[in-house]
Amino acid sequence: MYLNCKTYYSYRYGTFSTAQLVTEGLEMGAASLALTNINSTQDTWEFYSLCLDAGIKPVLGCEVRNGDVFLYLLLAKNIPGLREINSFLSLHLQTVMPFPGIPSLSGNVWVIYPLGAKAPNQLSTNELIGVQPSEVNKLFTMDISVHSHRFVIRQPVTYKDKKGFNLHRLLRAIDKNILLSKQTSDQVAAEGEMFLSPAKILDAFGRYPAIVTNTLQVIDSCSYSIDLKADKNKKIFTSSLAADKALLEKLAKDGMRSRYGSNKEAHKRVRKELEIIDKLGFNAYFLVTWDIIRYAQSRGFYHVGRGSGANSIVAFCLQITDVDPIELDLYFERFLNPYRASPPDFDIDFSHRDRDEVIDYVFKRYGSDHVALLGMVSTFKHDAIIRELGKVFGLPKQEIDGLVSNPLANFKEDKIQQYIISYGALLQGFPNYASIHPGGMLISEEPITQYTALIMPPKGFATAQIDMFTAEDIGLYKIDILSQRGLGHIKEAIQLVRENKGLSVDIHAIEQFKKDPQVAQKIKKADTIGCFYIESPAMRQLLIKLRCSDYLTLVAASSIIRPGVAQSGMMRQYISRFHQPDSFEYLHPKMKELLEETYGVMVYQEDVIKVAHHFAGIDMGEADILRRAMSGKYRGHDGFDKIKERFFANCRSFGYPDAITEEVWRQIQSFGGYSFSKAHSASFAVESYQSLYLKTYFPLEFMVAVINNEGGFYNRELYFHELRRAGGHVEAPCVNRSDYFTNIRGKEVFIGLRLIKGLQADVASRLLEEREANGPFTGLQDLMTRTAIGIEQLNLLVRIGALRFTGKNKKQLLWEANFLQKRVKEHNKIREALFEDKPLEFTLPELHHTSLEDALDEIELLDYPLCSRFDLAELDNNRFVTVSQLPSLVGKEVEIAGAYVTVKYVRTIKKEIMHFGTFIDCNGDWLDTVHFPDTTRRYPLQGVGVYWMKGRVVDDFGAYSIEVKELKKIGMKKDQLA
Repeated sequence: MYLNCKTYYSYRYGTFSTAQLVTEGLEMGAASLALTNINSTQDTWEFYSLCLDAGIKPVLGCEVRNGDVFLYLLLAKNIPGLREINSFLSLHLQTVMPFPGIPSLSGNVWVIYPLGAKAPNQLSTNELIGVQPSEVNKLFTMDISVHSHRFVIRQPVTYKDKKGFNLHRLLRAIDKNILLSKQTSDQVAAEGEMFLSPAKILDAFGRYPAIVTNTLQVIDSCSYSIDLKADKNKKIFTSSLAADKALLEKLAKDGMRSRYGSNKEAHKRVRKELEIIDKLGFNAYFLVTWDIIRYAQSRGFYHVGRGSGANSIVAFCLQITDVDPIELDLYFERFLNPYRASPPDFDIDFSHRDRDEVIDYVFKRYGSDHVALLGMVSTFKHDAIIRELGKVFGLPKQEIDGLVSNPLANFKEDKIQQYIISYGALLQGFPNYASIHPGGMLISEEPITQYTALIMPPKGFATAQIDMFTAEDIGLYKIDILSQRGLGHIKEAIQLVRENKGLSVDIHAIEQFKKDPQVAQKIKKADTIGCFYIESPAMRQLLIKLRCSDYLTLVAASSIIRPGVAQSGMMRQYISRFHQPDSFEYLHPKMKELLEETYGVMVYQEDVIKVAHHFAGIDMGEADILRRAMSGKYRGHDGFDKIKERFFANCRSFGYPDAITEEVWRQIQSFGGYSFSKAHSASFAVESYQSLYLKTYFPLEFMVAVINNEGGFYNRELYFHELRRAGGHVEAPCVNRSDYFTNIRGKEVFIGLRLIKGLQADVASRLLEEREANGPFTGLQDLMTRTAIGIEQLNLLVRIGALRFTGKNKKQLLWEANFLQKRVKEHNKIREALFEDKPLEFTLPELHHTSLEDALDEIELLDYPLCSRFDLAELDNNRFVTVSQLPSLVGKEVEIAGAYVTVKYVRTIKKEIMHFGTFIDCNGDWLDTVHFPDTTRRYPLQGVGVYWMKGRVVDDFGAYSIEVKELKKIGMKKDQLA
C-alpha cells in the first residue's frame, strides 16, 4: 500500500529517520514498505535490513523530481532494476541535466506517474499511474475499466503528524532560504502525506478492487537477492585469485629481503601474515594498495601509510608503510585476524598538491564504473539550527547572534524563540546535505551503481551517496587516500634544499634520523614548530614533560596526547609514572604483564584488545568489536552490551575485585572516539622525524616550505618568526625579487606575491611573466607601461614596499603612480611606438614616512608586521622577566610581556570556561600560560597584540608556565619608530 515513503535523506524534505519509518510502518500494520527518497537511494540498504528484521517486505526505489515538480516513482523489481535506477539517477545528478518527463528504463523497473500526468493508453508495460486516496473522487469522471490494470495506490508518507508537518515546512523554508510566511503550497508536501491505516486506504478504494489487486501485484513483483555480508570490494587484481596470491608472495618476499636481509623472525612473520591474508581473501586489497603506492612513487609523490595497516609486516615490505612492526612489537591481530569479518584498513596520506592526481589514477586504472569517492552526511548542528530557524522565522541578525551565544535567552517570554528551541531540538543531528568523506574511496568488483547512486561534487570525482557505515554494512570497504599538509612541507623542503644548497636528502633514511643526536636534541627542547603533529602547545609541553628524545617515547606521546587518554586522567598518570616508575602498583599482576611498556596505562587501541582478551577472557573477534565500538566506529553495535556483560561476568569468574574490574572498564571507555593504534602513532612519529631532520639541518628551506604549504597549527606570522630565529632574512614582497610563492636564495627570503591581501592572482601572474620575458622592472613608469596594471592593484604593491628598489618612499611612489596613470593609459593605446618615453622626473616636497606606517601597511596587507610585535608596543621590556628566567623563579609572582600566538578554551568539571594561552616573549621564546575561570572572566584576551601579565611561575615536570592573575593588552606606539 505504501509505495511512496520518504526519510530524512530526502534532504530538507523528509522528517522520518530510516528506523522511525520502519517502526511506524510496523505499528501501522504494514506488510510492505517502499522507500522512495527524492533523487536518492542513500539509505536503501539500512532500510532493507531494518525491514527484514521487522518482518516487513522492503521495496526499493526513489522519487524523481525536477526541483519542486514531482515526475514519477521508480521501483526496482530486482537487483538489476536497482542498478538501473542508480545509473539513471547518477547520469542526471552528475551532469546536472533535468530528469526527463518520460524515462527510458527496462522492464526491471516500475515507473509510476502521478494521476493526470499521462493517459493510461499511452503507458508502456512497465509504466503505471499512482492514485492517492485523496484523489479517488477524480476517478469518478474517468472511464478506467479498460485500463484498470494500469492504476495502483500511491499514499505518500513524508511526516508522522501535525508537528512533523510543521518540521517539514521549516525544512522546506530553510532549503529555499525564505521566510516561513512566504512559503507557497507547491513548495511543501500536502497535509495528508502521512501513514493512513490499511483499513482507511482499502475503504477509500472500495469501488476499485482492481487497483488494490494491482498494487499488491506490484509489491509481489519486487524481490531482491543479495548477500549483504559478502565482501564486494575488487576481488582480483591480476587475472585470477591464484595469480594474485603468487604476486603478493613475490612482492612481500622481495621487500622482506630489502628491508630485513636474512632476518629469520621477519621471514616467519611474513609467511604467517601471507597465509592469513590469503585465507581471508584480501590478496587483491593489498595489491591494489601497493599499486597506488607504486604509481605515486613513480611520480615522485611522498606518502605516509598509517592506520592499523602499519601493524602488518607485509605492508612494510611492500613499502605501503615505513613502520617496522618487529621493532615496535606491533600486534598484527589489531589489523587483521581470523576472527575479523571486515577487511583491513589502510590510510594513505599524500600532499594536497598530489592527492587529486592519485585519485584520478585510481579512477582511470580501475574504471569509473567500479570506483567512487565515499559520501558523507553533513548534519544540522546547534549554531546552524538556531541561525537557520531564526532566519525563516524572520528574526533580525542581532537577535539570532544573541540566541547562538545564549540559546536559552528570553525564550520563555518569546513565542518565536520557543518554536526555535522546540523544533531545534528535533533538528539536532538531522541530515542537512550530502558531503564527501575526507579521503575514502570504494573500488568494487561489480559496478558501483549496483549499490548506490553517484553525485558529482565540485571536486570533479564521482561520489557515492552512501557513507562509510552503510558501505561497510553491505561489504564495501574503503581505502583512504588522504591529503596532509605535512607531506607538502617535506616534499617542497627537499626541493628547496636541492635548489638552494645543491644537496640531495634521502628522506626515507628513518633509522639514521632516529639515531641523530641533533635531531634528538630538537625533540628534547620541543623545538618543533612546523613539524608534523608535534608542534602544538600541548604537544610541545608533553615532549618536555617526557624528556622525549627517542622514537619509542615519541610514539607513545603521539597517542597519549589524544583526548581519550588525556581527558581520562591517564595521560597525567603516564607522565607521573614515567618519572617515578617504582612509585606505583599495577592494578593487577596481569595488567603488569600486559601493560608494563606503558606503566600500566592503556595508551593504544591494541591495549584494549590485549586487556579484553587476556585479562577479561573475551575472544579475539569480540575484543576487536569492543575496540571498534570504543573508537566510535560502531557505537550502538548490537552485540556491544552483551560483550560488556561478558566482560564483567568473566572478571567475576576470574576472582577480580569489582573495584579493579570497574577501573579497567573505565579506562577502556575513556578511549571513545579518540585513541590511536600503536602503528598509527608510529606512522605519525616517522613523519615527525622526517620533518625534524629537515628542520634541524635545513631550517630555512623547511620553514619556507611550511609557509608555502599553508602552514600548520599556527598562523603564518609565527612561521616567519621561526624563519628569522633560524637566521633567515625575511624581506617584504618585491616585484623584482619575489615569486608567486615565498622563495629563498641563500639566507634571503622574499615573501610571495600571493600573500598580499587583495592582489589578484592574474595581476601577480602578469607581473611574473613580464619579468621573465623582458627582465626586471627599472622603475615605476616601466612597470606601469609593461604591465598596464590598474591603479588600485599598483597601490597595493607600493604600500607593501614591492617597489622599494626604486629608492623612493611609498608616499612619493603613490603620488607619482596616480599622476602617471592617465599618461600610461594613453601610451598603451598606441599599438607600436618607435621610441620608448624617458621616465618622467618629478620634483616633490619632502614626503615624510615612518617605519610605524610600514608596519601598519603590513598588518593590513599581510595580517602581520615584518618587525617584532614588541617594536610596536608602548612598553619598556627591561621591567619584565623573560622565559629563560622562569626556571629560577618557580613559585614566585612575576610580571612578563608576551605577544599573543594562540589560545585554547576548555570547560572545567564545574562547566566553567578557562583557557590556556601561548605567547612569545621579547626574545622570541615560547611562553605558556594558564588562565583559570576567574581570570578568564575578569581579564579576557582581545586578539593579537602584546599583553602585560602578572602571575605565578609553575613547574610541571620541567614544562614552565605562568598561572595568570592579571592581564592587560598593551597599546601601540603613537610616536615615530626609529
